[in-house]
Amino acid sequence: MAAATTSCSSAIYAASETLAKPSSRSFSATSLALQSSSSKLAIKSLRLSGCGSALGARMVAAPAVKAPALLDFDSTVFKKEKINLAGHDEYIVRGGRDLFHLLPDAFKGIKQIGVIGWGSQGPAQAQNLRDSLAEAKSNIVVKIGLRKGSRSFAEARAAGFTEESGTLGDIWETVSGSDLVMLLISDSAQADNYEKIFSHMKPNSILGLSHGFLLGHLQSIGLDFPKNISVIAVCPKGMGPSVRRLYVQGKEINGAGINASFAVHQDVDGRATDVALAWSVALGSPFTFATTLEQEYKSDIFGERGILLGAVHGVVESLFRRYTEMGMDEDLAYKNTVESITGIISRTISTKGMLAVYNALSEDEKRIFEKAYSASYYPCMDILYECYEDVASGSEIRSVVLAGRRFYVREYSFSL
Repeated sequence: MAAATTSCSSAIYAASETLAKPSSRSFSATSLALQSSSSKLAIKSLRLSGCGSALGARMVAAPAVKAPALLDFDSTVFKKEKINLAGHDEYIVRGGRDLFHLLPDAFKGIKQIGVIGWGSQGPAQAQNLRDSLAEAKSNIVVKIGLRKGSRSFAEARAAGFTEESGTLGDIWETVSGSDLVMLLISDSAQADNYEKIFSHMKPNSILGLSHGFLLGHLQSIGLDFPKNISVIAVCPKGMGPSVRRLYVQGKEINGAGINASFAVHQDVDGRATDVALAWSVALGSPFTFATTLEQEYKSDIFGERGILLGAVHGVVESLFRRYTEMGMDEDLAYKNTVESITGIISRTISTKGMLAVYNALSEDEKRIFEKAYSASYYPCMDILYECYEDVASGSEIRSVVLAGRRFYVREYSFSL
């Protein structure tokens, strides 16, 4: 843990110095606010974990958060289970390859599953579904739908999907012929093409999403999904390559996979819950838990904007600027910023939690840590509240749609 101590303490020291002596540059001020965001989220977990009173005395009370309602569901095929996480009850379905034999029953009435798009999630989900259904000895066809002329045709063929076998074809033909349409194209492509997609879907077919963005977009313009189709979501909690990699690993280790949430937004014939759960089980999800489409897109976009696309970049940029302004060589500054986050600290947080990083510090380093936390709490809270309000109000969604229309050519957006 000595390496973690050295790496973390240098970054924390620079952070506290940066907060105490803000740069005159406007960009640095923004970066510092975003850096504060990261500090707050990290230390909040320490407070909730019940760390020492010296640190606790410096903590500022967080606003009360209402516990989410228990989302119940019923399945005629899969067994649900109630578990308790941090004092909150939640219903789940445990996955595993031993459940694949239940897929034909859960997918009853579905003859073709159309996977639209070949980006991050498309290849992984299509291959996992195909392999799981084959293991279950099901005749359901998994067909990839792509824009004519798309370069992704070659990649899909390399993965075993072909026009000759009826498992690869034109997007609109695939949508029209599918009983379950899994829409795995980019957010901006969904916003630009939803009307045509809806018009090609069969009555009583099922629209499957892996992100709630489309609901948010429709709400922001006062619209909703057509009433003659069911709308479900299965949202793996990992990038597409990891969904596939862990599924393959699960062939030897039953239960290996990426957990997923599922939602039933609209159910026209009573099949939606079983189909959503079957989809998740077929992807290899060890645990599937319930959410709503609205909760999914708000939490997902908020997390991306507040942390992945905000705080992490802000921490690195802020510390790098401070180090170089203090005369540090750029190579060493890079090592103490980017490598500090992606190296031992990241691994420690992932495997042992944020508290392990704090506990590895000396008493002097802990005082620096607390100083940085105290200075960053309120700026961080302001930034994150603003991020969430932008998502909840639809402003962030509208900006995504406009950005897509500015920077992407529509004809190519399906392959993103």
